[in-house]
Amino acid sequence: MSKQPIGIFDSGVGGTSIWKEIHALLPYENSIYLADSINAPYGPKGKDKILELSIKNTEFLVKKNCKLIVIACNTATTNAISILREKYNVPIIGIEPAIKPAALNTKTKAIGILATKGTLSSSLFHNTSNLYSNGVTIVEQIGEGIVQLIESGKLTSVEMEALLKSYLEPMLGANIDYLVLGCTHYPYLIPMLIKLLPKHVKIIDSGLAVAKQTQSILDQHNLLNTELIKPKNEFYINLENTKVMQSLLSPPFKVDYLDF
Repeated sequence: MSKQPIGIFDSGVGGTSIWKEIHALLPYENSIYLADSINAPYGPKGKDKILELSIKNTEFLVKKNCKLIVIACNTATTNAISILREKYNVPIIGIEPAIKPAALNTKTKAIGILATKGTLSSSLFHNTSNLYSNGVTIVEQIGEGIVQLIESGKLTSVEMEALLKSYLEPMLGANIDYLVLGCTHYPYLIPMLIKLLPKHVKIIDSGLAVAKQTQSILDQHNLLNTELIKPKNEFYINLENTKVMQSLLSPPFKVDYLDF
């Protein structure tokens, strides 16, 4: 089983930021990435629909004989992971905003969370937030429109910059010194965020933590691939325009259209 691929899915192309962290840490692991871009973003959808889509994505990866599945989507994790773990006999790793390190290290006692509606309204997010928010002001901001701009190839657009400025304004007004990115699309915004934020504001995302957890779980189950050969990495998207996803992958990889 160790040669079988790691399966990764997201509501779109954003989860490739997680794939990159996993590939950097585990360069010989085979992988399959599924982008459900036709249904992006998951954030505004209700819990039942998010669960339905998450089950569909997981079924695809299970049928591809993936040895472990990473939900590279905060919204899908917070709304579906407990049911997916009950339903499937395969290790499943999720992702949620890195509130803990921000809340524990803030000097100004104020942190910002930029995430989707589906993540910020979930019980898992609120449980984590309540656990670490004692004495810390948490400024939550729904990143409405961000995913759509990234999915349509407008990552560095004037519209994106204007949107980010409007979302950062109340956070900076609250004197945050940490900005937590609560969506896997958002790490691609870091170059623009660095330009827009004061130098003392630190940006945190969960990518490396997820990669380390993936390594740990594979090790625990004796599933690490010990063959030091070039891996097979497959990328699928259910939109016929694959150029946006290809532009985010470095080095470039072939992206296949999937009628899914």
